[in-house]
Amino acid sequence: MLDWFNAREAVDAGVALADYFSGNTQSVSKKRRNVSSRRDPGRALQDLMRQTDRDQRVQRLNFYQKARFATSFKWQLLQGGVAPAIAAELTRRVVVHLSLNSGGSALGKNSPAAPISSSDSGKARYCFDQANACVAQGAHSEAVGLYQACVRLNPRHTDAINNLAATLCELGRYEEAENHFRAAISLNANHPEAHGNLGALLRSKGRLDDAEASLRRAIKLRPDFIDARCNLGSTLTALGRLRDARAHFKRALKVVPRHAGALLGLGHVARLEGRFEETGAMFKRALKANPTMPDLWASMVGQRKMTTADADWLKRAEELAAGRITPLQDADLRFAMGKYCDDVGDFPRAFDNYRRGNALLKNVAGPYERGARTRFVDDLIQAYSSQASFIPADGASDSVQPIFVVGMMRSGTSLAEQIIASHPSVKGAGELGFWNDAVREHESAVRAAPLERVRRTQLSQAYLRVLTSRVPDASRIVDKAPVNSDYLGLIHSVFPRARIIYMRRNPIDSCLSCYFQQLSPALTFTMDLSDLAHYYHEHHRLIAHWRSVLPPGTILDVPYAELVADQEGWTRKILEFLGLEWDRQCLDFHKTNRPVVTASFWQVRQKMYRESVERWRNYAQFIGPLLRLTPLAA
Repeated sequence: MLDWFNAREAVDAGVALADYFSGNTQSVSKKRRNVSSRRDPGRALQDLMRQTDRDQRVQRLNFYQKARFATSFKWQLLQGGVAPAIAAELTRRVVVHLSLNSGGSALGKNSPAAPISSSDSGKARYCFDQANACVAQGAHSEAVGLYQACVRLNPRHTDAINNLAATLCELGRYEEAENHFRAAISLNANHPEAHGNLGALLRSKGRLDDAEASLRRAIKLRPDFIDARCNLGSTLTALGRLRDARAHFKRALKVVPRHAGALLGLGHVARLEGRFEETGAMFKRALKANPTMPDLWASMVGQRKMTTADADWLKRAEELAAGRITPLQDADLRFAMGKYCDDVGDFPRAFDNYRRGNALLKNVAGPYERGARTRFVDDLIQAYSSQASFIPADGASDSVQPIFVVGMMRSGTSLAEQIIASHPSVKGAGELGFWNDAVREHESAVRAAPLERVRRTQLSQAYLRVLTSRVPDASRIVDKAPVNSDYLGLIHSVFPRARIIYMRRNPIDSCLSCYFQQLSPALTFTMDLSDLAHYYHEHHRLIAHWRSVLPPGTILDVPYAELVADQEGWTRKILEFLGLEWDRQCLDFHKTNRPVVTASFWQVRQKMYRESVERWRNYAQFIGPLLRLTPLAA
């Protein structure tokens, strides 16, 4: 067993490989001193991997020794002057290469039921302890190799599997992490940390319902699990259930009165409810509890416009971004720094930060499937192909209670809802997921033809129950989920008397605002300009179809720029279309006290302003894929 842990040869091999890489690149640099081109990074990496395979000492190393080999390789690179980020990435590549070439997955080839020798058990325990020590030092790539060694030696070591998954999250390897969290849970369904970590990961992916279920399971197993409780509070906040979220944050603070995450969460709840002074107070308390919390620094820019007087904030945010933080924390800071730079008019720097933030988010988000989106739109157009599809039929509701505000994301739907919800007869329900869930449940039927009578009746009754449970005692209720733009055919077949407001904004402004806003990773098209252009094209195509087949008087198009330019004129048109009497409170929408659980929580509490109209012109040189959308504006 002592021989198994003898790592001298491993350390020497790591040092030698780092020297080979540094010496090889230096020699190439000398040869090309008078040549403007640089060595191809891809070829340099291939050379490094080939040298790894050629070194027989490396091939003889066991799991533990390979981890030590990777550690020595990284530190020798750093000693040789290689930048920390590059050294960490090269080490990660070497670790992955060694793992792939060693055969088997991280969970091992052995059956989980296979007996473990006392020798292997001791080795596994040592690897686990060493991996934990590496995590404490921020050496995450090395920790992954050690956790993998532990799991190969003991495939039922659920703590090692859970910790391996958590460390993979630190490195931005989210799909692998989710698989390992689920593997730990399959081995031990009562593992609270695995449930809690899985829930936190699912929340970061935008899978909020699944995240809630995992986090509630973690808290049930361990009621004092404060991090899981705070993550549940954040999940409930994103779902718009602010009262429940607040209760969980306060419960966490009863156990740990200075818990920065709980204080930050209460600040977020207060911000969405429009209580900005309370938000600032909570953020200050959180800052005292943890002055280096990236999420907190990123949140500071959200409730006001930043100025050059806030330069110290930017300096601190940049320092945090350069430190040891996770890719998702880095993304939070990049979006925040982008907003700061946009606020002060430094547009090239703003765009660079937004670009980097979106690139980081793409690692956690799934790919945007353009073909699938096009086929979905084709199917809906075919299923609701003519006005005959919308002749009132049995099963349709005659209720006028629902008001639907739809449009492309970031097109002014929150503003429209706030204006309408300022009327004494109307309440706003925010973005309800009802129709998105209904389509997911009955997708094949929805894409084939208008739903039959029984299903329409079921949907109408269920939806009215949701409305009244969210907003009791309101004669009219606004549902402003932008995704409902896709489902107007289905919605009209269920509620033929419901009125629909479609917010129409310059498509470049709308898409650029999506790119600049840290939206849910579930909206996979928002992180790439070309994907955004494709999504908008399909959105526009479907909306044009709904206009052509839905009965006249069903949809009112509201141009965002015209609403901003003529607030009273367009507010009167909107209220008249909805059958509501004129009320001047709708002009003072920014004074209406109601929760706004969208990215526009701050904007809708300001007076009407015009800065967001034609905003894209500040970024014209960076947004080539969006510029072709101009003809679709009308």
